[in-house]
Amino acid sequence: MTRTTSIPSETVQRSRGVETVVVGKATSDGAGVKLTRVLTQSLQRRLDPFLMLDAFGSDRPDDYIAGFPDHPHRGFETITYMIAGRMRHRDSAGHEGLLENGGVQWMTAGRGIIHSEIPQQEEGVMEGFQLWLNLPARDKMTAPWYRDFAATELPRFSTAAGVDVTVIAGDSHGTTGAVTREATAPLYLDLHLPAGSRFAQTLPPGHNAFVYVYRGSVDIAGTPVPSQRMAILDNSADGDGVVISSENDARVLLIAGAPLREPIVQYGPFVMTSEQEIYQALNDYRDGRLATPA
Repeated sequence: MTRTTSIPSETVQRSRGVETVVVGKATSDGAGVKLTRVLTQSLQRRLDPFLMLDAFGSDRPDDYIAGFPDHPHRGFETITYMIAGRMRHRDSAGHEGLLENGGVQWMTAGRGIIHSEIPQQEEGVMEGFQLWLNLPARDKMTAPWYRDFAATELPRFSTAAGVDVTVIAGDSHGTTGAVTREATAPLYLDLHLPAGSRFAQTLPPGHNAFVYVYRGSVDIAGTPVPSQRMAILDNSADGDGVVISSENDARVLLIAGAPLREPIVQYGPFVMTSEQEIYQALNDYRDGRLATPA
């Protein structure tokens, strides 16, 4: 998509502040892929509707080469954003695709899907993020859905200050993202801030929001946020958005959404609203009923 600088500007009267700065936890998932779990299960209520954010990045093949073999999901959505590298995915509904540099895969697991994500490289850097977004109770058993977006298909714009913005979800400065969702209203922006720049984004009252810095460092309402840190934004009533500034070149994710305020019961790859629904998911997976081929 062609980048444009002819965009309406957003004005933030008072930026939200930083409630806390979070250090992610080093872990591994799949068949031993090394990653950092930035948004952990303990933060799910605070950052509702978001359930998890994993950051992965390495130039060592042993850290990622085994990938994520077949595994199930039910009850939520996954958004995989590939900064660098190539990952092939397949699922039980018959979908298959190749996620490459700058691309996004948005998958709605709904009532159930089994899929795999396998690197298509034996050397070089593999870097990206996977965000889990909850589904409202009424939609947890909806039909699975997915869409691949190549980097060229993602809406982008540049501000007058030179900030390059990729709009994966939601609306920013008059640009609508690749995906919108009514119930959770997610905003998902990738911001590239040159040295000495600032970016302002309005945020609806009550929406939970956070910023993850993956290059450089930024300042939010007087609080410095270094690289590889997540800043949870406060929900003060007088904050109508967020202003992010940087004295150096920086790259950050800005993510926000409307809380569902529903019970969250997670057991591994299943996220439902009650233990009984989790037992049902386990039984369905055991008995081969979780995912039905298209």
